[in-house]
Amino acid sequence: MSSESLERREAIRSSRRARYERMVEIRVLEDAVRALFAEGLVRGTTHTCQGQEAVSVGVAVALRPTDTVCCTYRGHGAALALGLTPLSVLGEIMGKEVGSIGGVGGSMHLCDTSVGLMPTMAIVGAGIPVAAGAALTAQVRGTDDVAASIFGDGAANIGAFHEGINLAAIWKLPVIFICENNHYGEYSRINLTTPIENLADRAISFNIPGEVVDGQDLDLVVDAVERAALRARAGEGPTLLEIKTYRYSGHSRSDTAAYRPEGELDEWLNRDPINIFGARLVAEGLLTEAEIEEIAADAQRAVDEAAAVAQDSPSAGIATMFANV
Repeated sequence: MSSESLERREAIRSSRRARYERMVEIRVLEDAVRALFAEGLVRGTTHTCQGQEAVSVGVAVALRPTDTVCCTYRGHGAALALGLTPLSVLGEIMGKEVGSIGGVGGSMHLCDTSVGLMPTMAIVGAGIPVAAGAALTAQVRGTDDVAASIFGDGAANIGAFHEGINLAAIWKLPVIFICENNHYGEYSRINLTTPIENLADRAISFNIPGEVVDGQDLDLVVDAVERAALRARAGEGPTLLEIKTYRYSGHSRSDTAAYRPEGELDEWLNRDPINIFGARLVAEGLLTEAEIEEIAADAQRAVDEAAAVAQDSPSAGIATMFANV
């Protein structure tokens, strides 16, 4: 699995077409996860990221496989972007032995250290201090690796956010704090929980750079993360990136997101990250409209096959949860 993950990671780092294909794959897999959950085939709860694909792929493109990434329970897209296969992700979500960690972690705890993915975190904001620790490891060892913490806007209001960034700023740790601002902390819109418009403004209080990024534009995400990584590798310390995006689905499971203002979802659908990047590649002569349709069909076929294999695979046994203890 590790060699295949590395090959998948290298593909998006070197090919713009592969980046588009990976975003489509993430969208198709997340749609499949919701269907599998409805069928009772997903173990535990699940949180999907339709609409946020450019953030996941942008981070994976900009960072190296030797860098460390900590992300949230909404981590299927990040896992696929970093190189995990649809089978390893779906297998884990369905509690199967073919999953990335043998089916014991489920939807919220994906992991593959061969491409730098730390176990994804179910606790809001928990990846922030973990990423700071990973960055400290790189600093002590004298490598030029960096760590990244991807977290939601809700995490920007908890103690770990301030503690983790403050520590990183004092020690100039090589870490990138990436706030994936999808405008909702679970069921609460950000304007009801947060008194400022741009969370990146909080960087000022830590004396580090802060930047607001359009999370629907893959190229802008790649550029912003690359700039932050260069700073970190040069010993200049952390950066806070606020990448503004939107989740099309509800918070989890069967949440219909009825709490959203009327018309808000449609506004974001008009700036769909896959459509934006696809149109750009067509304009660049790297894709045709026919190829866009082929890519969607290929992704659907691959995800359907992975789901079928996962469904027929052995489930994780009770003894498995003690294997690494």
